[in-house]
Amino acid sequence: MTPFEMNNQTDVTEFIFLGFSNHPKLQGLFFLVFLIIYLTTLLGNMLILTATRISLALHTPMYYFLSNLSLLDICYISTTIPVMLVNFFREKKTISYEGCLSQIFFLVTCAGTECVLLAAMAYDRLVAICHPLRYPVLMSVKVCVFLVTGSWLCGLVNSVTHTVLAATLTLCGPNQISHFLCDIPLLLKLSCSDTSLNESVLHVASATIGLSPCLFTGVSYILIISAILRIPSAQGRSKAFSTCASHLTVVVVFYGMANFNYDRPREGYSLDMDILVSVLFCVMTPMLNPIIYSLRNKEVKGALRKLAGGCMIIGNISV
Repeated sequence: MTPFEMNNQTDVTEFIFLGFSNHPKLQGLFFLVFLIIYLTTLLGNMLILTATRISLALHTPMYYFLSNLSLLDICYISTTIPVMLVNFFREKKTISYEGCLSQIFFLVTCAGTECVLLAAMAYDRLVAICHPLRYPVLMSVKVCVFLVTGSWLCGLVNSVTHTVLAATLTLCGPNQISHFLCDIPLLLKLSCSDTSLNESVLHVASATIGLSPCLFTGVSYILIISAILRIPSAQGRSKAFSTCASHLTVVVVFYGMANFNYDRPREGYSLDMDILVSVLFCVMTPMLNPIIYSLRNKEVKGALRKLAGGCMIIGNISV
């Protein structure tokens, strides 16, 4: 820290979001769009949770993982959207220092957990396709609970580590964040203390929580696709691939958006472009997941139809 920075050091109590500030006349439209996205995400994921709970046909490991993914998506989008919606009606879009750290904690927890959970779901599909006779043993209730619990613990430990390190940073003015949410790289830019430890831990976490599950998922699908191609009948290949098509689509969307959001060069991009990319990753991905599983999965579509039919019957009886 330079002497000038030490003299200008202040205790930051709040942060000002600059995201969407370039378009003051569109705040009402932004509010409406993101409110619709938020309600759609909540509805879609709640329907998945309800369907997997009440439909006996969905009481399998695959849909146990899917219900946890839906819960994750609800937590993920609820960490950012409500604050954003409130700020659309404020001239100064702020978040408290404690609120910023809380947002980082929940965002990192959900993102890390989803990385590991998607890898666990890939393992489930690998066992189902490549070792179908051993599936009941390899994917027992105990194993499923262990995988889901391990996914949440990995995300939680990773998040606690980053949040504690972020809390030790010395922050200097200005307290402006060129975004609509708090994130670790954004906070590091505002620090006037040494961030080498934070950056080193960030790189290690990216390799262990981000890259490793991604590589495992990729290798799993190479083995899955090679096994599917060895199935003699076209109908058998189509049926086998249909059991993992939804998960593969979700994986491609999640890692594709994450890679574009965090690994693209920062130079040459405007604030509006940064916001758009982050919206695609942080907001659109949780909304797309239930849509993908609903459109491409016959069991889920059947369960949702039964759920809708049951609601209509109850409504008619009450009338």
